[in-house]
Amino acid sequence: MSRRNNESLMPWSHRQSPFMQMFITMLAGAASAFIGTIAHRMGAFMNIPYGLVIALLILGISTWCARARMGSTGIGVHLIASSITAWGVAICGVNGSALTPVGFSGSVPFFSQNVGYLWLYGLVVLQVIMLFLPRKWFMIPPRKEYTTAAKRTSRP
Repeated sequence: MSRRNNESLMPWSHRQSPFMQMFITMLAGAASAFIGTIAHRMGAFMNIPYGLVIALLILGISTWCARARMGSTGIGVHLIASSITAWGVAICGVNGSALTPVGFSGSVPFFSQNVGYLWLYGLVVLQVIMLFLPRKWFMIPPRKEYTTAAKRTSRP
């Protein structure tokens, strides 16, 4: 199989030019951080932060894709885009209200008080940890072309 055929079997975002891969990674980082910022508070008032788990899972999957697509550069671009988005939304809320309230006290559950901190710092920590994981965990093996000839020969 030629090199061109192997490239055509890779995922769509891996076949793009380096500039387009960078754009896709930035967009994915910003989108996952925005969705995570909206979702991270779910369940915090009951002291069961399932929203934080979902938000970090979405961010982790997006970070995995960024590293598979562009290596450590991809994680760097993804980290910058997601951090700017999440921290920007936390600082500049709509009409003076914040989507990521932090730093208050009172008789509220632990996660209601601290889930904002866990989200904002957790998104950075998660991506830095993924930077140091083995490279082979982020490899996407090329798919094999499935032909009717292979189908015919595999029958008993």
